[in-house]
Amino acid sequence: MIRTLVESAFQTGYLSVESEGLLHQVLATKSYQSDDLVALAALYDAVRGGRVKREASSKLLIEIPLGNQSC
Repeated sequence: MIRTLVESAFQTGYLSVESEGLLHQVLATKSYQSDDLVALAALYDAVRGGRVKREASSKLLIEIPLGNQSC
């Protein structure tokens, strides 16, 4: 699911509030794989670099889990 949301953000150029919420939920349940974290890191870099815009008004951005956590 993470990779699908990330692909959508790259295609549209925007990370919607809904997609960001879903990303937070998936990360909270720890149901992701290492490939998901690579995609999430690319999205984080794109947002910080201005290539993808966030709809959310808060400054809180997704925290990328570190370490070897996969399901």
